[in-house]
Amino acid sequence: MTPEKLYEILEKYAMSRGWELNRDKEFVFELLKGLLKNEERYGYRSCPCRLASGDRKADADIICPCIYSAEDIKEYGRCYCGLYVTKQYNEGKIKQNIVPERRNKGR
Repeated sequence: MTPEKLYEILEKYAMSRGWELNRDKEFVFELLKGLLKNEERYGYRSCPCRLASGDRKADADIICPCIYSAEDIKEYGRCYCGLYVTKQYNEGKIKQNIVPERRNKGR
């Protein structure tokens, strides 16, 4: 799969959730390349902004979109890596804060 094809797929997915892909396409395509690289390495598209173990079961929470994305988007206007965002985020109406890592909390 190409990054362009993955973009089309994820754009439709984002729209189905009421989200958007980040308007910074150069940034997005780097993330997409990372997702595809992780799929090549591990057999699944783990978040390129987190360290995957290669064990699908152990990494289930960080397979894109990660299980933390909805909460991150609701609270910060974007997911941890910034691939998925709200319309308000893309329009610059939400301050661009760093999204804290939720993965290891409570583990």
